[in-house]
Amino acid sequence: MARIQLRYVAQARSGDKGNTINIALFAPNAAIYGVLMREVTAERVKKHFAGLVDGEVTRYLLPNLQAMNFVCKEALSGGGSASMRMDNLGKCYASNLMRLEIEIEDEVITPSLT
Repeated sequence: MARIQLRYVAQARSGDKGNTINIALFAPNAAIYGVLMREVTAERVKKHFAGLVDGEVTRYLLPNLQAMNFVCKEALSGGGSASMRMDNLGKCYASNLMRLEIEIEDEVITPSLT
């Protein structure tokens, strides 16, 4: 079993609308998608973004795409021009999620990195 950052085994993209952001997370294969379903829960994403996401985090599974989508509410201190944050958009959240560490079986990760 290895502990690695998501960036080594997945891709992500994020965007925003008002005070809500969404993050799509994509696995390269079914084995890694299974690990992501186990490791990357709405609760873990909420904890990872503690202090940034004040509202509910909902995870939607998209098994045919080997993907999942996280909708995070109250995530931009009001959003757009209402926010006093330096980066008041949701574009950076995908990159930030890539730092989340997950536990992954060696036999699942080895073929992905070679």
